[in-house]
Amino acid sequence: MTITSSHNDKLKEIRKLARRRTREDCGRFVAEGEDLIVAAGAAGWTALTLLAAADSGLDGDEVEAELLAAVSALGSGSRQLAVYASRWSGPTGPLCVALWGVGDPGNVGTILRSALAFGASSVALGPGCADPFGPKAVRASMGAIFQVPVARVSALDELPGARLALVGGAGEVLRRAGTGSDGELTILVGAERDGLPAEIVAACDRVAHIPIAAESLNAAMAATVALYELGPRDA
Repeated sequence: MTITSSHNDKLKEIRKLARRRTREDCGRFVAEGEDLIVAAGAAGWTALTLLAAADSGLDGDEVEAELLAAVSALGSGSRQLAVYASRWSGPTGPLCVALWGVGDPGNVGTILRSALAFGASSVALGPGCADPFGPKAVRASMGAIFQVPVARVSALDELPGARLALVGGAGEVLRRAGTGSDGELTILVGAERDGLPAEIVAACDRVAHIPIAAESLNAAMAATVALYELGPRDA
């Protein structure tokens, strides 16, 4: 039976999840669009709720197209939406990316995408980071949220291997070297404006910078360059 009322409980949940602004994970999240839902299925994720526009031919409970568009967080609406349970894991090596104070969800999602592209084992979210399961982060990840293990951490000693702090204009030039004795490495990336806290930098094993002609790179760009330089060459 086609859903024809905006008061339907499934639509109410989609509306609430798709438009939330908190940095805290609430245990469920929305993925919009066929590509993300295909990526979730390919990675073994099962939707808690799956909705599709009536007459779209897509899998899911049918919803009047206008109603589905009304709960979409995208300007153009979506033909398919799904709700998934959030998944958290521990930070793992051999290559981990740890974010400290990266509050922009678009940057968090883009870093997840880069982590997948360059063979990182996990992405760890430290204090002050945006929720990786928030709507903007999920969209920016382009499906990587379903494939890259995501962890929460509060201290450096939770991170695997040697710790390399990425700091603009400080330390050595970033290069392929300096993993720990176990061959593991964590790259730490801070907020675009404030960077990593001084006490975090001081506690790291190495400090490095990316030589650039401009004043700075945003967090997602810096993490992407570091992952390219330090990631496994056969990834």
